[in-house]
Amino acid sequence: MRLKALLFCLVFLTTLCGAVGESEIDLAPAPPEAPAPQEVPAPTESPAKTPTALSPLSAAPLEQSPPIPLNCAAAMLVEQDSGQVVLEMNPLAARPVASVTKVMTILLALEMLDAGGLSLGDQVSVSKASAGMGGSQMLLDVGERQSVSTLLEGMIVGSANDAAVALAEAMYGSEAACVDRMNARAAELGMTDTHFVNCTGLPADGQYTTARDVAVMSRQMFSHPAYFDFSDTWMDEIDHGDGRITQLVNTNKLIRLYDGCDGGKTGSTKEAGYCVAATASRGGMRLIAVVLGADSGAERFDIAGKMLDHGFANYRRYPVAQTGTKVRGTLPVTGGAKDGVALKLGSDLTLLVSRGDEQRIQLSPALPESLPAPVEAGQRVGSVAVSLDGRTLAEVPVVAAEAVDASGLGSGVKRFWENWLIT
Repeated sequence: MRLKALLFCLVFLTTLCGAVGESEIDLAPAPPEAPAPQEVPAPTESPAKTPTALSPLSAAPLEQSPPIPLNCAAAMLVEQDSGQVVLEMNPLAARPVASVTKVMTILLALEMLDAGGLSLGDQVSVSKASAGMGGSQMLLDVGERQSVSTLLEGMIVGSANDAAVALAEAMYGSEAACVDRMNARAAELGMTDTHFVNCTGLPADGQYTTARDVAVMSRQMFSHPAYFDFSDTWMDEIDHGDGRITQLVNTNKLIRLYDGCDGGKTGSTKEAGYCVAATASRGGMRLIAVVLGADSGAERFDIAGKMLDHGFANYRRYPVAQTGTKVRGTLPVTGGAKDGVALKLGSDLTLLVSRGDEQRIQLSPALPESLPAPVEAGQRVGSVAVSLDGRTLAEVPVVAAEAVDASGLGSGVKRFWENWLIT
């Protein structure tokens, strides 16, 4: 039996390396049509639908120390899809991040839009509290009515504090209730070193986060396609409906300065320094650069640009496995109606690897010598460890491609009826 299992593992590795492309694709149903513009309903609790979190960020960076100078308090470079951290500096240092805080406010709005609890065309009446916010503003007046779309654009493009509070009130009834949800969502995302006090990022005692947690919530925000409907706008005009026009200018200068940059969130206060969480996409790969506590606005963009340059120049996405890839041969089954069960890969896996390291990826299956019947289709039966230079990078589950019933009187009777009595 051991010899048979060993031969199976050898065949498995050969098949896995050569058959990654075999799979079937299920088409998702078309999304429902957007509802017609309407007044924002009375605030209720957040929609029951729980947004799906992305895979966690990798526990360790691909590079042990930053290969480029990082003249700031903390920094991190992350690949969007895999969550792999390329490099980091002081990733867990708790500190204020100014308006980068709005990433969570924006994320909650995007998730509520997806859940159907909010519509871009909904009209919001501006309260005295939101109109009175300091710092960056859209210059909203008390009683002014603006759409959710306009307020979201104000936050994403112009980092408007009045827009952030107006939208927070529309979503949850008050800024305080919105902050409660911000902290709850942070906990759901595993942001263990973050605490929000307001939804704007204006200086407040007890409000802090880290470069790693900024990367977590930014990555979640960047996973929403609707975000990019606003984020690459350089300039726009806001019509207040009373003859006044406010010009909106994107605070993220990398939109114009860096090739491929199409989003991000800036922030700056005396306490936080100059911060940015910027994203850029090239050649099918999206990277996120987080810079906290730089000495100037220009320097934060320079550092972010250099980190993005390093990532695009030295790394690529490498497809290791694809869900449904068939594994040649069968795994022995004891006490079953069949002697073996066919296997397939249970998930996709695409890794970020240094250019030229693709051939050094090692695949090591961990499979039992046999399985006891019954076996259910889709049942996890083992895994494949993916490693580079002896360091495990990920695991791919291996599942049964079919069901195998247990042998015995029941199975025998069933076969008798099928073979002899059914015409």
